Amino acid sequence: MKKLALISVSDKTGVVDFAAGLTRHGFTIISTGGTLKTLQDAGISAIEASEITGFPECLDGRLKTLHPHIHGGILARRDMPHHMDFLASAGIDTIDLVCVNLYPFKQTIRKTDDLAQIIENIDIGGPAMLRSAAKNYDAVTVVVDADDYSSIIAGMELELEQNSGTTTTDLRFKLAAKAFAHTAGYDAMVAGYLGNLTGAEAFPDTITLTYEKQQGLRYGENPHQNAAYYREIIPGASDLVNAKQIHGKELSFNNINDTHGALELLRDLGAKPAIVAVKHATPCGVGTCNNLLGAWQKAHDADPISIFGGIIAANQPVDADVATEINKIFVEIVIAPAFTPAALEILTAKKNIRLLTLNAAKSTGGLDIKKVSGGLLIQDADDAANLTPTFVTEKQPTTTEMEDLQLAWVLAKHVKSNGIAIVKNGQSLGLAGGQVNRLWATQQALDHAIQFFGADALKGAVMASDGFFPFDDCVALANAAGITAIAQPGGSQNDQASIDACNKAGIAMATTGIRHFRH
Repeated sequence: MKKLALISVSDKTGVVDFAAGLTRHGFTIISTGGTLKTLQDAGISAIEASEITGFPECLDGRLKTLHPHIHGGILARRDMPHHMDFLASAGIDTIDLVCVNLYPFKQTIRKTDDLAQIIENIDIGGPAMLRSAAKNYDAVTVVVDADDYSSIIAGMELELEQNSGTTTTDLRFKLAAKAFAHTAGYDAMVAGYLGNLTGAEAFPDTITLTYEKQQGLRYGENPHQNAAYYREIIPGASDLVNAKQIHGKELSFNNINDTHGALELLRDLGAKPAIVAVKHATPCGVGTCNNLLGAWQKAHDADPISIFGGIIAANQPVDADVATEINKIFVEIVIAPAFTPAALEILTAKKNIRLLTLNAAKSTGGLDIKKVSGGLLIQDADDAANLTPTFVTEKQPTTTEMEDLQLAWVLAKHVKSNGIAIVKNGQSLGLAGGQVNRLWATQQALDHAIQFFGADALKGAVMASDGFFPFDDCVALANAAGITAIAQPGGSQNDQASIDACNKAGIAMATTGIRHFRH
């Protein structure tokens, strides 16, 4: 019985060698359009699909393979006599291998907004053939990935010694699973793109997400965990997956996660020169200034211990002066819009430091997704970074206090709940998060400031809380330390107690009406 292989691919990488290998193993090649021409130009004998169907390709190529002589040959069960009898009576030959990769929908939506062109690059016949072949994996080898070509031919070489010259059932099963994953991802990509155009609801009854593998990772958070890094099909230009690594060894799972945290905070700080230092995805030092060197000094001095081995994110190009200071300590990563040649010369002297470039513009929001056991939690991203205060005390914040409250409010958003941020003159003095009560978080932030700056530095500083104050105890701690302004969401039934405590102490308090829990 002759063996037929149907090959129709958009990406023609390696297809000539693959077809040649199949021909050596006794396959007759069926093909279509550009693939047929590629094979024939390379001297590979192949016949056009229309010779099998007895029907010409039509509708500008929309209809090629959707025909019983194709799908009957793929789907017929070889172990069922009545299936084979039907094929014989209808003059249909079995097809033993289907090699298809789909119209380049992803590449098309990345390069154009022309909807007509995009629609024409939605594949119909390809997914149908792949699903048919995968369903009938017991008899049909389905191929969607050029990386599998060599292993398939090698497997045939091995099986030829056992007089079959075909693939094993185990291999066909694995390839079938891969084909269904391929078509599922393709369909989800099309649905997601068209859904965005139609303004589909953010939280539909079912959700299918498509990501493509960016890179394998050596391990996950810990060496005993396997891991990989995936990217959205069309990420934003300022998203971390588009960062360009210009120096240093491969990024790790923790490097990527921590850098993400640094960028998310940096994006909320506005255009003023800023440096963010992050350790274990938590900010440890933040500084803003009228120049990047000043911002670096503030971020470093905010916690000169924790910054060691941390992630540094800058919203301005790094020059030689900043690079010289960074180079005095060990850091894992520096990410910035650019590095001057002199800065690169300084920083690349250290082999292990990783340097990345990315213009970290303000994020466009989107969805925040958390994996839980057996499901997902999906929510809108927390984009409320700007302070929109209601002043609830007799004392009003000064202009300087308002600037610092804005920074403190952003920082409170980016530390784990319960979160407290203390700021003075554009510098984080104390950051505390992940505590199980707000009083402990307040005390920890104050202790942090005292450790690195001394008690006097807290006089005139401001404080922000990611959640409301159910009691006046946090205000009492802040007052004792010399804090002069506080921002908090408000909304507690006991708000007045904290307001009264502020009025008695001469502290300005602003409520925001928005909380920033981060669990």
